[in-house]
Formats: sequence, C-alpha cells, structure tokens
Amino acid sequence: MHVTASRKARHLAPCVAALALFPLAVAPAASAAADLGPIDLQAGIACASFDLRVDGTGDMVMMKEFADENGNVVRLLSTGKGFDLTFTNLNSGESIAFPSNGSVEQTTINADGSTTVRATGHNIVILFQTDEPAGPTTTLYAGQLLYTVDGNGDFHVQKSTGQTTDICALLA
Repeated sequence: MHVTASRKARHLAPCVAALALFPLAVAPAASAAADLGPIDLQAGIACASFDLRVDGTGDMVMMKEFADENGNVVRLLSTGKGFDLTFTNLNSGESIAFPSNGSVEQTTINADGSTTVRATGHNIVILFQTDEPAGPTTTLYAGQLLYTVDGNGDFHVQKSTGQTTDICALLA
C-alpha cells in the first residue's frame, strides 16, 4: 500500500510516483524495504479533529525511472506490495491497521513541472486544506485514482473509481 501526502511533507512513503509515457530510456529498477514512521500529524493536517500517527512496516517496492533521449526523467513507475499500515488517533488512542495489498503508481512529469499520477490498487492519500478537494482528509482508495500535483505541491484529485475509506471517520 502506498501512502501519499500533498505538499513537500506529503510523501510519507519512499514509493510515490509512476509514469505512463513510452520510455525512451529506462534506468535500472531500484528496490526499497523500510519501515515508515512513526509520523505524527497535528489536528487539522491529516484529520480535522485529532492528531494522527502513521506507522508502517515496509515490503519490497520496485521503482523505475524513464528518461528521454536527453537523459531527463519524464516518468516514474513504482510497484510493489507496499506497507502494512497502522493509523492511531493520538487523542483517544484508538487505532486501525491495514495490511499491505499492493499498488502501482505511474507518474508523468509534465512540461510545466507539474505531475500527473495514475494510481491503482490500494493507496492512501492525505489531502491538505490547499488541495482539491480541500482537506484535511486521510483516505484509502481501493481501485483507481488519478490526480495532478501542481508546482506548489498541491494535489488536484481528478477521478477515482472503486471504494474509498475515510480513515479519520473510522478513528473519530
């Protein structure tokens, strides 16, 4: 499961982007296995009414970079099982755990510096107040998700299909 948060601090996992352009050059695949967290997010950042902790135990994630004929990275591909994740309401102590179910993220680097991300599988996205739709929200998407990230690091969710789970509501 991938975890993605908007803005610069939003990339909570080392497995955040993948792209969908035809590769002109392919960098060797890199893999990563690591633990995630704990990451504590104050009320109003990930959930409106309480502080949220994110913990995760990692699994292998494969990442590939695709470059154009000039060596510029134009897209990224991240695949793998991801993280077993635990979310804790730090005010009440209540927690919920999600097993790692796998995901694929394809990120295209656009000419204007923005990125377009197509995520499939199980992905958790934390949206802030400056995003569209405006957060704070922490949502598990099981299915497909399309979003863009502008030059300011703000997310703009374009489309999602499948099931969504509001993690803040589960822990409230």
